Amino acid sequence: MQQENTMSIASSAMLVEMSISTWTARKLDKKVSTQVDFDKGTKTRAGNYNKNLLAGTGFLDTIVKYAATARAWHLSQTLPWSDNGLRLLPMSNFLTYKSQLATLEKNYMALVDKFIVAYPNLVSAAAFQLGELFDRSEYPEADTIARKFKISVNYLPVPMAGDFRVDIGEEAKAEIIASCEGVYNERLNNAMKDAWTRLHECLMRMSERLADNDKGEKKIFRDSLVENAVELTSLLKHFNLTKDANMEQARTELENAIKNHDADDLRESFVAREAVKNKVDAILGKFNF
Repeated sequence: MQQENTMSIASSAMLVEMSISTWTARKLDKKVSTQVDFDKGTKTRAGNYNKNLLAGTGFLDTIVKYAATARAWHLSQTLPWSDNGLRLLPMSNFLTYKSQLATLEKNYMALVDKFIVAYPNLVSAAAFQLGELFDRSEYPEADTIARKFKISVNYLPVPMAGDFRVDIGEEAKAEIIASCEGVYNERLNNAMKDAWTRLHECLMRMSERLADNDKGEKKIFRDSLVENAVELTSLLKHFNLTKDANMEQARTELENAIKNHDADDLRESFVAREAVKNKVDAILGKFNF
């Protein structure tokens, strides 16, 4: 059975690694750090003063925030696999992932291009903002800065747990293969646990927000309450790599519970809120999350 899982996942998913690089515009000012220590009477270096080379502008902050959004999207579209950043991407979700990734990269680099065009003026503004802390030599040229921004994605095959090519004794080889299979199955279980956790958190959030308060008044919730649930029911089709019947049943029941409702409908109708909440609570009570 373990070997069947190995074969199945290796052919139905791949490993993906995302890296997003940005220029931080942070610089350690050793002179100021030393001066602060001197002024405070410390006997040794007690801290560092890192200055923001572009203090007073939000250009770079916008790029950094978008990078964080891209990372969050990547995590939402994949499942955990290893501690070194590799994530599990179902093959059935590959084309959607690639398409959305291309849009993210395009938008990210568009922000970078605007920043690079504005960069000379930002450096001039920094001279005013930083006063005596300004040092023109600390600012790289625009083309050097541009190369510091990048979104990189690498794809790798999921290794076969039993594919261990090494010239050692059969007993030692069997022991190593067993160890590899143990790690493989642990990672697969963790990936599936992550999918179940996402579903559980979604259901709990819906159950809590769709319940009226103690005064019988509806609670405030955003459109994302329903939109996130709809997106999750779609993702779980891809994430159920072990063909877990319970996960598919829970996914289908949530999909059916919300398919005729949007956020406005649930805000306006107590009957709709109660009906959806009851179905959500039934799912929570049925499965062992």
